[in-house]
Amino acid sequence: MRGSRLLSILMILQTRGRTTAEALAAQFEVSVRTIYRDIDQLSAADVPVYADRGPGGGFQLLDGYRTRLTGLSPAEAETLFLAGLPGPAAELGLADAMATAELKLIAALPERTRAGARRIAARFHLDPVDWFHGADAARLLPALAKAVWNETSVDIRYRRGQGSVARQLKPLGLVLKAGTWYCVAAVGEQTRTYRVAHILELAPTGDGFERPKDFDLVRYWTASTRAYEVGIYRSHATLRVSTIGLERLEPLGAAVQQAARESAEPMDADGWIKVTIPIESIDQAALDLLRLGSEGEVLKPVALRRRIARVASEIRRRNS
Repeated sequence: MRGSRLLSILMILQTRGRTTAEALAAQFEVSVRTIYRDIDQLSAADVPVYADRGPGGGFQLLDGYRTRLTGLSPAEAETLFLAGLPGPAAELGLADAMATAELKLIAALPERTRAGARRIAARFHLDPVDWFHGADAARLLPALAKAVWNETSVDIRYRRGQGSVARQLKPLGLVLKAGTWYCVAAVGEQTRTYRVAHILELAPTGDGFERPKDFDLVRYWTASTRAYEVGIYRSHATLRVSTIGLERLEPLGAAVQQAARESAEPMDADGWIKVTIPIESIDQAALDLLRLGSEGEVLKPVALRRRIARVASEIRRRNS
């Protein structure tokens, strides 16, 4: 365990540069004193690591020092092949680069590790797009990815409703969720999320920007998606559903499923169950709950019950 930690500390210092003992201790879940002992061990092994004291200080490797201890274990090599998604790589304009990198990786691996990596590639395929959905068209994605990488701002025209708006973005990162690409960007003093397929036009401004040092793409995305999922629901509906109707609630999302499970009352004499679920609005809930067909009944709110009755009556009239 300690040998693995020493190697990891060495690789962190090589890739990140100056790093504090506190940051290393937090990452490896050990005491600061343990980190100091690890640094002493590296120094004893002739690794040129030194410490800067005071504010902004930390451990750092001597300028120009590079370790050759970059060998991959079999498990590490296999995970790299699991991470290779040819579809998204092609959308980013990196398909050829990824294929070349995989060939180089295979060629560099020992024969035994090479065989294991090939087995992983042959037996596992990651498809990020949900059933009955196609991936968003994202023709401007390569240009946007270049702007993210080079930290240059872009002018875009973005589809909104039936029209469009102009925005200047400082793109901070790209996220692929369920086959849909999103761009997280700074706009003025705010950080916002844009669906890449809704970008109608894009033009680089040629102006660079300084990426916020404290911005963490994963942390931002996790927080913003949770806030969206919570904020989108503004009310609740009480339903009476059959076991089939309960199953038909699943496509409405995890929040609805969880609420239905937690609120489910004991089955009545007819084999039906009363549940309470979150809803966005009366109109949207009416569209969503029509999927229940005859396997569900809205008890309240009354406005939703009446809305579904009107829609069902209109469907019957048009199809009679």
